Amino acid sequence: MSTVDHIEALKNKHETLEQAIHQETTRPHPDDDALCSLKKRKLMIKDQIVRLSEPTSH
Repeated sequence: MSTVDHIEALKNKHETLEQAIHQETTRPHPDDDALCSLKKRKLMIKDQIVRLSEPTSH
């Protein structure tokens, strides 16, 4: 898998998590633990995208 493909896959996962967060927050009684977990996973994926997108300094 190329870096570009990997970044695109991560962006898709990021969007899926964003949708899951939205669904959870719009429920009558959102699960705070689930939201926290989803947001942490989303942030980790965002960090991976940024790291892969940065030009290498080699």
